[in-house]
Amino acid sequence: MEAARAAVNGGIAVLEIVRSTPGVFEVLQALANEYPTKAFGVGTVLTAQDAKTAMKAGAKFLMSPATVNDILDDVRDTDVLYMPGVMTPTEIYSAHNAGAKIVKIYPVSALGGERYISAIRKPFSHIPMVASQGITIDSVGDYIAQGAISVVLSDAIFDKEAMNQNNFDVVNRLATSAAVQGKIAVERLAFSLSLSVLYYLSASSSISLLFQCCFCFGL
Repeated sequence: MEAARAAVNGGIAVLEIVRSTPGVFEVLQALANEYPTKAFGVGTVLTAQDAKTAMKAGAKFLMSPATVNDILDDVRDTDVLYMPGVMTPTEIYSAHNAGAKIVKIYPVSALGGERYISAIRKPFSHIPMVASQGITIDSVGDYIAQGAISVVLSDAIFDKEAMNQNNFDVVNRLATSAAVQGKIAVERLAFSLSLSVLYYLSASSSISLLFQCCFCFGL
């Protein structure tokens, strides 16, 4: 609870509580009541029963290291977002076709990190992807720039040594740094997209003018 509070107070608005956390559902429920405007979910969910228990406890989202079709079926008519873990192009395509609105690329660092996200986004640009595993705070911007809509930060915020020492000030500082890096990455992406739109509009105007000139001269 103290680690979660340190992260949320540091600026983290979406927090995953891993299924192996002692009293995971009680922790989830307590945090959801304490921070009603934040989004809490459960990770490493592997069974439909755990998914149902998590939803009853207030989970806004669920994550798995693989695609569990029973969970996909259970959340289909709910407001809970399920992000199944996928790795290969076939897994990405299959999970999306089965109903997954967002997929979690896992384990991303073992697959090539942000370079893998960049490569896999080309054929699947219509499928939102979250990058997960082995991501550092310094690399958040690179992942967002290469097409990930979000990243999962675990040890990067919940530093093992700090957790072992119950040093939640460190967790808070790391969370603050991560939130800042995330904000910068999103703002930089938004600026880049706005430039692309302006370039497109400019190019469209030039093409339109070219067509008008051609028409005037009977070309």
